[in-house]
Amino acid sequence: MKQRAFKEQVFKLLFRADFNTKEELLEQVPIYFESGDLTVVPEDRARIEERLRAILDRLPEIDQQIAGRLKNWRPERIGKVERTVLRMTVYELQTDTGTPTAVVINDAIELARKFGQDGAGQFVNGVLAAFVPSNNKPGTAKADTEKPETEKSETEKPEKS
Repeated sequence: MKQRAFKEQVFKLLFRADFNTKEELLEQVPIYFESGDLTVVPEDRARIEERLRAILDRLPEIDQQIAGRLKNWRPERIGKVERTVLRMTVYELQTDTGTPTAVVINDAIELARKFGQDGAGQFVNGVLAAFVPSNNKPGTAKADTEKPETEKSETEKPEKS
């Protein structure tokens, strides 16, 4: 399965996280693969389910990181499509060191355009830009996995001299 198709399947399953508990969502996975026109080989199915579980396990942390990088937006105002794409992409930026950041972000923009409303791709791009340090060259940037200053506790903030 190509990477874009893989991400699309993860997206379709993860989208359900806003409507179901983690347990309910994981119970739906076999039904998802058995229904419809979707033909997924066992290896790809295992990869999709593994990625879904990994994202779900870190969802509160990922959501907090997204919320900390929003400018003039409250997290609850983000559309479900955009939130799902951001969740997937933040996870990927922080764990997949083999794919260039520019490719990861471009895939996210394409998913947002395909499934979201007008402007979804631009919104996702804007939020994800906050995860990439500005001093890195385009296409070779490594995701900024550090918490923004607003998220750091008093003990984590650098001391003022």
